Order: sequence, then C-alpha cells, then structure tokens
Amino acid sequence: MTTFKRADRVADLIKIEISDILLKQIRDPRIGLVTITGVKVTDDLRLAKIFFVEMGKETIDPETMTGLEKATGFLKREMGKRLQLRFVPDLIFKIDHSFAYGSRIDRLLSQIHEEVEENDKKDQ
Repeated sequence: MTTFKRADRVADLIKIEISDILLKQIRDPRIGLVTITGVKVTDDLRLAKIFFVEMGKETIDPETMTGLEKATGFLKREMGKRLQLRFVPDLIFKIDHSFAYGSRIDRLLSQIHEEVEENDKKDQ
C-alpha cells in the first residue's frame, strides 16, 4: 500500500483549484493560455511553487509572469474560500522548463526520422 504525504494531496488540490480559477475567473489578458503543469508544496504547507507553461510558446512572455504575480493575492483569497486549510500557502509561480526541453527532443526526433526516410528513398 502506498502512502501519500499530506503535502502531495494538498498540491494536487491546489493544482486543480488554481487551474479552475485561472480558466473561469481571471480576466487579465496577460494570462491567456497558461497551463498549470505541477505544484510542489512544502511539508509545513506554507509555500506552494506553481509550475506553468504558456501553451504554444517555447518561452514565457514577461507580461504573463507579471500578470500571474499581480493575480497572486486574488488567487490566494479564492484558494482560501475553496480549500479547508488552516493556512493558505504562499504562491510562487515558476516556469516549467521541462516542456520546452521535451518539445526540443520531439523536434530533434522528427528531424532524425525525416532524414532516415530521405536516406531510405535515396537507397531505393
């Protein structure tokens, strides 16, 4: 039987709620196509690092980061209403670089695949 730390369960809840709030309640045009990819919460539940990507882009627009930082107070208030926690964790937004890395790997693999197909056509 696997046991999960409370911080992991809270992180999952925060990810769901933050995604929902960003989708339905935030009207800031700077926060357009932001997707929450993960949340890490400290064991004392005082700090939550929220990892995100901007869909369709390799890099994050600085305006997007500014918009998220400006919305932090609102997001924290909404989280307090939705979650039954004694303390709502402080929110820190971090860019998830793993998606850009994965995207680069996909591009390289497709490039290799195309080169192999071209070489196969030449050999025939």
